[in-house]
Amino acid sequence: MSTEPNRAGPAITITAGNPTDEELAIVVSLLSRLPRTEVVQPNPPSHWSNKAAMMRPRINPGPGAWRASAFPYQQ
Repeated sequence: MSTEPNRAGPAITITAGNPTDEELAIVVSLLSRLPRTEVVQPNPPSHWSNKAAMMRPRINPGPGAWRASAFPYQQ
């Protein structure tokens, strides 16, 4: 277990150019006014809305296939 606190990296990194302190202050003030958004996980779809569950199973040719065509849910 580490005794050091978790350190986050810089929030903004300058990758090109040479901005002045005033330009950086403008960028930081504009970014701080943006609304914070959190990623919301959507609810999983309900089983009742699953259209594939409403379809009958595939009928395979073979012994007993004629019975499965009339009574698809009896095995």
